[in-house]
Amino acid sequence: MKLLSVSIGRPRPNPWKGLSSTGIDKRPVGGPVAVTAPGPKGTGAVGLAGDRVHDVKHHGGSDQAVYAYAREDLDGWEAELGRPLANGVFGENLTTLGLDVNGALIGERWRIGPDVILEVSCPRIPCGTFQGRLGRDGWIKRFTQAALPGAYLRVIEPGDIRADDPVEVVHRPDHDVTVALAFRAMTLDGDLLPRLLAADALPEEDKELVCRRTSA
Repeated sequence: MKLLSVSIGRPRPNPWKGLSSTGIDKRPVGGPVAVTAPGPKGTGAVGLAGDRVHDVKHHGGSDQAVYAYAREDLDGWEAELGRPLANGVFGENLTTLGLDVNGALIGERWRIGPDVILEVSCPRIPCGTFQGRLGRDGWIKRFTQAALPGAYLRVIEPGDIRADDPVEVVHRPDHDVTVALAFRAMTLDGDLLPRLLAADALPEEDKELVCRRTSA
């Protein structure tokens, strides 16, 4: 298991949300990239030096510090879409190889390179910017149906990472709430929502969402 690439966003106009800019246009960079915990959502800060988000209400902060997507899943989308998909095209910071990102458990921890430890926090929920970036009508619906969202991660131990760094799963919590299961519960099958509360590492705002929906 390893990183194929580490990608950072280049600001570009965002006509799909009516915002002045978006950081979804992420491109692989060479050399080491510093990874630190960004603090609470609302400032635009994320985990990788040189990167940021511009929709500060919905993105960024410690629970969404780093976004990972598996190259194997990108390859599957390439076949379906009939076009090449470069590393970073989904807005992911980390494009992985040999790692089951969507099968990762909420709260699972990965060591990347010698120093950095990241913790799986929640799935990515698609938005209009993502659909606009792909330039495909109905993309949000199709991406949701596939339930291959990729994972947001929080920073547990900071340090530097780079392409080709090994990835090692160093902790798996004692529950069965995977990234894919959490995504399906939040988007496709509300009956699964109560199961998410077994995952202590789920972000507080997602726990509150679960409680609101299950008590309604």
